[in-house]
Amino acid sequence: MKLAAMASSLANGERAVVVFFISQIIFSAPFSLLHEALSLSILSFFALSVEISAEFSSESLAQFKSRAGASSGILLGAVTLPGLMFSRLIQLLRAVSLHEIDSEELEYLRLQYWATSACCFGVLFFFYFIVPHLPNDNHSISFHSDWSTKFSLSFIALYAAVFCVSFATKFHCGGYTAVMLLWVLCHGLAAVKLIQHVLHTFPACASIGEALLVTTGLVIYFGDMLACTVVKINGYLASSEIVFVQYVIRRSEISTIIQGMLLGLLLFPMFLKFSLQVWECCTSSAHVEHRAYHEIGRTVIFCALLAFIFILIIPSWMQFVQDFPVHPWLWIVNFVFSEPLKRLSLCIYWVVVIYVSVLRFYNISKNSKIERILLRKYYHLMAVSMFLPALIFQSAFLELAFGAALAIFLTLEIIRVWRIWPLGHLVHQFMNAFTDHRDSDLLIVSHFSLLLGFALPIWFSSGFDDRPLAPFAGILSLGIGDTMVRVLVVMSCHFKILAV
Repeated sequence: MKLAAMASSLANGERAVVVFFISQIIFSAPFSLLHEALSLSILSFFALSVEISAEFSSESLAQFKSRAGASSGILLGAVTLPGLMFSRLIQLLRAVSLHEIDSEELEYLRLQYWATSACCFGVLFFFYFIVPHLPNDNHSISFHSDWSTKFSLSFIALYAAVFCVSFATKFHCGGYTAVMLLWVLCHGLAAVKLIQHVLHTFPACASIGEALLVTTGLVIYFGDMLACTVVKINGYLASSEIVFVQYVIRRSEISTIIQGMLLGLLLFPMFLKFSLQVWECCTSSAHVEHRAYHEIGRTVIFCALLAFIFILIIPSWMQFVQDFPVHPWLWIVNFVFSEPLKRLSLCIYWVVVIYVSVLRFYNISKNSKIERILLRKYYHLMAVSMFLPALIFQSAFLELAFGAALAIFLTLEIIRVWRIWPLGHLVHQFMNAFTDHRDSDLLIVSHFSLLLGFALPIWFSSGFDDRPLAPFAGILSLGIGDTMVRVLVVMSCHFKILAV
């Protein structure tokens, strides 16, 4: 009886869906991606063992305060990005066979796949072997059983063997292979350090799997930015020994602009914290104690630093890696006005829909007893009405608009978290009208999840795409599927209550 209950608890719906998803990807892989398919299989098994171990010995991860009421989600968080990278590899392999793209783009994505896999594997190794031996507030140390440890060590040995064999067969130069291996391993170390920082800085804001997913994405995004910069430096130095010289790929101006904006905003809080500390140290204590002067000073520093980064630093990097014919912000203006009727009409339509919907839903959330989680699903339908026409008729402009919207969300969240006068309190009050038990006052991520759910399938589908429905994945799943399921669940609960 106990074994049956344990088996039913292990075989839940989420794991079944993940296993089906990964199995479909692996079985569709060609022989040329054998090493990547083996690594994805090993990563999936190791992630499953770590998740099960975390459930049966929850005290080992107790020092990381995850989101209340959420499952660990370690398996899903560990295989999502590697699975997407592997799927894209299969797609680009078809493109190379059709001579649609150069082989360099495929090889660079292969390198990114291994970096993504190393990030996830490094974090899993940290959670399974390092965290249980770290002292925490409860002074409880969880040790795994011998068979479980040997089982996990076998996964690590297999993964390391596949990893090294793949690089050894791909790169025949020993020194170059060592540099590439070091580059990939640095991604894994960076992911381990970053997820510790995220979980300790933003407690109860995400589950372990969500934090793993976000951490891996950020490390890969920053690593890609660094790779672009190194490639351009290598071009100026005219040296063949610098890493990534073989992997110069074509990038669109839109992808460079989005990457620059987002990474600039993600790094902005660190510079803001340092600037505010310097300002408070240099300001006399009498002035600091004056609240009005203090708030105005913080606002001035915030605006000046934001303008400096977005007018000088980020555009300079964009110009360096992409060779824009004009200033990047002027390129955006020219891009919008290249088809003014369609694109400006879309902008006006979006502004009207957002204004009417937000005003209406904000009043409902303050004065109605409708559940907030159901109220937030109205925004999913609103997003469908906004993005579906743009995706059909102006997909390139929608890619840029998603980047701009995400930059605005990040800016508003920074203003809210740092309580920047005079908007900090107003933004906090407004956002709290749409939060529920899954959000925290420290960090509100629901709107980011919704926007990224719509944007990522479109961004991943840019360039070569032989699957016409792939860009619509976010709209179909989040905008329609998730909303309808939630509505049906709430309606069934109400009918049960009425029947009782």
